[in-house]
Amino acid sequence: MTRILLLGGTTEANLVAQAIAKAGLSGVYSYAGRTEAPMGQPIHMRVGGFGGVAGLCAYLQAEGITHVIDATHPFAAQMSSNAVAACAATGAPLIALERAPWMPGEGDRWTHVADIQAAVAALAGPPQRVFLAIGRQHIDAFAAQPQHRYLLRLVDDPTGPLPFPAEVVVARGPFDVAGDTALMRDHGTDVIVAKNAGGKGAVAKIAAARALGLPVVMIDRPVIPPRPVVQGVAAVMAWLNG
Repeated sequence: MTRILLLGGTTEANLVAQAIAKAGLSGVYSYAGRTEAPMGQPIHMRVGGFGGVAGLCAYLQAEGITHVIDATHPFAAQMSSNAVAACAATGAPLIALERAPWMPGEGDRWTHVADIQAAVAALAGPPQRVFLAIGRQHIDAFAAQPQHRYLLRLVDDPTGPLPFPAEVVVARGPFDVAGDTALMRDHGTDVIVAKNAGGKGAVAKIAAARALGLPVVMIDRPVIPPRPVVQGVAAVMAWLNG
């Protein structure tokens, strides 16, 4: 019997979960646990890590998982790497549903950086108003550039003190260009720091930066070990039925 582990936490994963449920297949939707109130899903849910590659291997075997779908965020490199290793070790078939990355267009002012530390370094210099649009996980690193005034947009209210003074907007996407343009204009944003997440849900800030002529420090995606990749729910379902 087909039993699917869906590594989720993205809009695309939610769509896959709906398709799995509609097809009457057995599946488990796994959240990493970084969001306080995960969205409900039409298949069984679990929240939290697995305990590294060994823990994931044990889970796949104990739960009788026959297929693994990695539909995590493009920057969830550790989870994706663990999935590659665990599936190789157990023989479970793996496919990744991956958003196409954003590409710069006419009017964009991007500075590409390799990782979070390079993004921090790129902010060296005089004080600016920085829209730090990278989520909660890695903001501590930017305490190394305390001269700036930061704007954060988070899914959940901060549960503890922030590492630097900041204005916080709590909101869940998808966002639109008009709203993000107004947000940046109202806060006097000088520069945006963003991860190249791809997809439609968060691209509004990139379009808004272009419209306002603002520079973007764009953090490139981490390298993931080779694995089969598709870019649509239909392709995932075809793989399951293949």
